[in-house]
Amino acid sequence: MAVDYTVIVVYLAGMLAMGWWGMRRARSKSEFLVAGRRLGPTMYSGTMAAIVLGGASTIGGVGLGYQYGLSGAWMVFTIGLGLLALSVFFSARIARLKVYTVSEMLDLRYGGRAGVISGVVMWAYTLMLAVTSTIAYATIFDVLFDMNRTVAIVLGGSIVVAYSTLGGMWSITLTDMVQFVVKTIGVLLLLLPIAVVKAGGFSEMKAQLPTEYFDPLGIGGETIFTYVLIYTFGMLIGQDIWQRVFTARGDRTAKWGGTVAGTYCLVYALAGAVIGTAAKVLYPRLGSADDAFATIVKDELPVGVRGLVLAAALAAVMSTSSGALIACATVANNDIWSRVRGVVRPDEDAHDEVKGNRAFILIMGVAVICTAIALNNVVEALTVAYNLLVGGLLVPILGGLLWRRGTAQGALASVVVGGVAVITLMATHGILANEPVYYGLLSSLAAYLAVSLMTRPTDAAVLAVWRERLAGRDPELVSEPVPAHQ
Repeated sequence: MAVDYTVIVVYLAGMLAMGWWGMRRARSKSEFLVAGRRLGPTMYSGTMAAIVLGGASTIGGVGLGYQYGLSGAWMVFTIGLGLLALSVFFSARIARLKVYTVSEMLDLRYGGRAGVISGVVMWAYTLMLAVTSTIAYATIFDVLFDMNRTVAIVLGGSIVVAYSTLGGMWSITLTDMVQFVVKTIGVLLLLLPIAVVKAGGFSEMKAQLPTEYFDPLGIGGETIFTYVLIYTFGMLIGQDIWQRVFTARGDRTAKWGGTVAGTYCLVYALAGAVIGTAAKVLYPRLGSADDAFATIVKDELPVGVRGLVLAAALAAVMSTSSGALIACATVANNDIWSRVRGVVRPDEDAHDEVKGNRAFILIMGVAVICTAIALNNVVEALTVAYNLLVGGLLVPILGGLLWRRGTAQGALASVVVGGVAVITLMATHGILANEPVYYGLLSSLAAYLAVSLMTRPTDAAVLAVWRERLAGRDPELVSEPVPAHQ
């Protein structure tokens, strides 16, 4: 294992080095939070794919393939569909808004303070997302070093917090680009073909497993529908995803770069399911489906390659964890703390703003690590996060983008009613039940439509400013120089 250990240690040291390098570039709030809004297509595509394909998509995706066969690809597949929909239909308009958070977009669109409560909901979502990624370190470091769970979480979490705090989005962008390359090589180019060959090829896999393992809908229609509601729609509105859209250099980068990343997700989804199916042939009686990834890596891969593939899994977890962490800190500082202090639009070139955001990343990072140590169930934490996000925020966000008649009162009612419905139904039906997101979303939609139609339309001046921002013509925005950075 010495060679594998060396690969992992070099990888982790490289992440910290890039954090230090990123610190030299993060001189303003814009540079620190959204990489100066100047990523070109190559870096934008790679980093967007990196953040959406985390530990759940890699370890969990293989686990679903082990349990259900090729239809286990649906979870990650719906993530890719959501990213494609966001990129094709909404990303250009989102990028033109020149905001930092989803809640700022709600304030711009509705001219009210619906953003305050939405900020709390979005903060809860990003916190839980960061927690689930951080918990996953325990699995990976246990395979690598037979390490205690708490120590593993602290070690992995501390590295992510360190490079995120140092350079903000620039550090995260650089590390995510490396993580994208490592995942591509480790999972798609190495683990996938090796797993299929070790399992005897596709013909042997079909001979060894039941026919439902090769049924595209074998996982069940209701499960697929729930995945679409949670993950496809979740991709459309999550702060962690929008914050990456804000880094795009322009409309075309946001649209086409995101489309490439979404297509990559579809390929990654199928690869994970195939690897899991191969693991079922090799290890038909594993205690847990989520052990499939670690088992096949540990037992079937040669020295050195094993270290690289484990580094790929670590890369997947770190990319999602760092993206969720900076999103959580951005929401906490810009949407909650700044409003409590009564600061609406702080000077984004002030050096103190960089220090303030850096401090919030550190504080939120400590909170994430402590919460991850206290929690055990990754699936439940992730379900809570996405139920709150979709049930509470999907309707007012998409309504604001698509329906002119929506009002601030309607948006606020939608967030409150949808959020309360989700929390209540999770308490009565169970966290993993489908009802919370189904009925939460329906109640949110009903409240939005009813209250919007019963209240006065949004002021024409507010809508005029909104349209100018969507067109990228807001006179209050100072255009920044855009170097040809890739």
